[in-house]
Amino acid sequence: MQGIVPVAADLVRRDMEVAGAAGPLPARLYLAGAPATKRDTLVVFFHGGGFVGGSIDEADDFLAHLVSADRAQVALSAGYTLASVKPFPAAVEDAHALLLWAKKNKSKLSWNGKRLVVAGIEAGANLAAVVSLMSRDRGGPPLAGQVLIMPMLDPALSTCSMREMPVCRDKAAIADKVADSCAAGYRGYLPNAADRSHPYASPLQSSRLKNLPPALILSAEDDPLRDEAEQYGAKLIKCGITTTVKRLPPPPLEQPGGRNDCACVFALTEIAAFIRGVDGTETPPA
Repeated sequence: MQGIVPVAADLVRRDMEVAGAAGPLPARLYLAGAPATKRDTLVVFFHGGGFVGGSIDEADDFLAHLVSADRAQVALSAGYTLASVKPFPAAVEDAHALLLWAKKNKSKLSWNGKRLVVAGIEAGANLAAVVSLMSRDRGGPPLAGQVLIMPMLDPALSTCSMREMPVCRDKAAIADKVADSCAAGYRGYLPNAADRSHPYASPLQSSRLKNLPPALILSAEDDPLRDEAEQYGAKLIKCGITTTVKRLPPPPLEQPGGRNDCACVFALTEIAAFIRGVDGTETPPA
């Protein structure tokens, strides 16, 4: 990968189990340097896969480069219950339980507890956005920031970018496949139609977006998920949340891991700088 910070020679990857809402979950810890040194910032990252697939392996390169770009950050790639095992709200309850576990197990994570940031890509970005709401509503744990990379935020699939295909035939076929995959994922994750308007399933439709942590939201050209990401950013800004929205070049959606590669190549420095800049101030209760 040209033009980005290389992976640190002393990068540490450590597979471990963490506590979800209903049992242990797989996770992988990433840090550069001595594990005994406590970092100021923990980034909890949720993988993609449309709620019905994916694993902690998908963002391996991205998180390795992220912690190499800033040694004050340690990252935890977290698994969650897939919809094929148990649908909504199992995944979001896992996400919140994991944050509570992390606060109680700082020493295992080479973290001093100062700043906690949530991040995710696609369906994982939905979980990152939702767990920000949950942490506010449930009185913690306090979050310093949220990073949403090409997020799935609208189960209704109602935005223009989701419904309008690109002019190029090849790109249109790929976008149509992505839209179909999103629809299939939501069918598995939200089999009860009434849940599709729940703010913990559809943050874009939430009417309560105040008192949330600062956000970095990344959309991408030619991506069916583009408009919901940018609309969510606009809503956060309107509610007074410090929010940066950036549109990346088109991700290689035809390739497995294309979204992760796009974020790693085009936005790694910005993501690392955003995380470095959050101050860890607890957002007030709603």
